[in-house]
Amino acid sequence: MSHVYKNYRTWSASVRWFHWINVLSVMALIFVGLIMLYKKELGITSLDAKIGLKELHVIIGYIFATNLFIRIIFAFIGPASARFSAFIPGKGFRQNLQRYRESLKSGKPQQFIGHNPLGKLAVTALFTLLIILAISGLIRAGTDIYYPPFGSTVASYIAEEGIDPATLMPYQKEGVNPERMASLKTFKSPFGKIHLYTAYLLMLLIVIHIAAVVRAEVKEGDRLISSMFSGNKVLTEKPQDE
Repeated sequence: MSHVYKNYRTWSASVRWFHWINVLSVMALIFVGLIMLYKKELGITSLDAKIGLKELHVIIGYIFATNLFIRIIFAFIGPASARFSAFIPGKGFRQNLQRYRESLKSGKPQQFIGHNPLGKLAVTALFTLLIILAISGLIRAGTDIYYPPFGSTVASYIAEEGIDPATLMPYQKEGVNPERMASLKTFKSPFGKIHLYTAYLLMLLIVIHIAAVVRAEVKEGDRLISSMFSGNKVLTEKPQDE
């Protein structure tokens, strides 16, 4: 059976740049984060090493958060493929999802220039987790090692009277007001748990996402992987979102 192949322009450069920078930064954050989590088992016990790992994690986190912030801006002002409407389920989504599922069962899967309905759900979930990680991570960066954007405020809050907040050292008691430090620990603890368990959930969704993308590439002819490099999809059927 012959197919008619047609080329469609899909992801803009801004979407593709965000995607690959996000992939690399998230992989690096997970790698460093796991070392931090299991540092004792790895024989990393010194305070300097603990602070160094935290600083590295935070610096990579700045790249991750900046990339995410720019992506959110483009979701408002960017091209059509970058807008929120390109991946957030909207009006008629339930019916579209049902039709897509039926097409999978029939063995003739619908094709899309952008995300299929299940893909929209996945991307929305991933974006939500990324935003939670960015916010909780920035809060912990400020409360743990006094890094921007909240670090100077935190250091000023916990510093003893007459102590320059800029001289405070992470994880050390010198120059710190004990009562305010205890209050700070109570405040930051939930953000640490949120950050950790959101990261675990993100890792699970990444595995599911990769499996779904490979399946769509192989069985549905959706050209998702190649299109995230080239910005184009070559489809054999009329796309549902043309």
